[in-house]
Amino acid sequence: MDIDLKGKKALVGGSSGGIGRAIAFQLAESGASVTLMSRSKEKLKGIVSDLPVTQGQSHQYLVVDFNDFEIYTKTISDYFENNSVDILVNNTQGPAAGNTLEKNVPDYQEAFDLLFKTVVFTTELALKQMQQKQWGRIINVASVSVKEPLSYLALSNTIRAAVVTWAKSLATDVGASRITVNSVLTGYFDTDRIAQLNAKKAEQLGISTAEVRSEMESRVPLKRIGKPEEYGYLVAFLASDKAAYITGTSIPIDGGLLKSL
Repeated sequence: MDIDLKGKKALVGGSSGGIGRAIAFQLAESGASVTLMSRSKEKLKGIVSDLPVTQGQSHQYLVVDFNDFEIYTKTISDYFENNSVDILVNNTQGPAAGNTLEKNVPDYQEAFDLLFKTVVFTTELALKQMQQKQWGRIINVASVSVKEPLSYLALSNTIRAAVVTWAKSLATDVGASRITVNSVLTGYFDTDRIAQLNAKKAEQLGISTAEVRSEMESRVPLKRIGKPEEYGYLVAFLASDKAAYITGTSIPIDGGLLKSL
């Protein structure tokens, strides 16, 4: 099955590394013109130059800081003054790890701005042109922790759950415009984020990061950590016409990690 995204324009958040970068590459490989977003201009410049390019494709990047909502809204609003997108991938870096006893109200507000308000604001801007075109794809990068909370990710558990339920409601409201809205529930993937979390956990437990990773792999039925490119394959499918009847869903990509239905 070929995924053909020729003529489509995609905006991918958090795409200077990890899962976001893999998504951008797969969308470009499938023919879409991709705009990358992250804080690191140098990383973005390098990735844009590496993205696959065929006839009709044009890639670019946008330097944004998801942590500063006020500045972010101005930057992204300016972008949409001169650009439209067919495919929006909502993805940001995760908030700081920690359990509920380690977090306070300002921490939750900061995470809400980062994970929820940026997503809703960007989607509102993208939807205006999607509704005019009567076609669009909104894909949210979420986490398996919205179904089975991880004690050391209290902020992410809480706010990403809000994103997923918002997305379910949005899918109902925009379905008549042939716009689909789906969330991907992320399991363990070989990224810098996982490495950072593993390092913190290793320090807390007084063991090596190799031991932490081995224990993590043992919990996955497939007995391995996911490859970012595997994530990109799923998102490219959801972005295509092949997935036109899939909306309002939360799809785990976790090697079977989730135990719940």
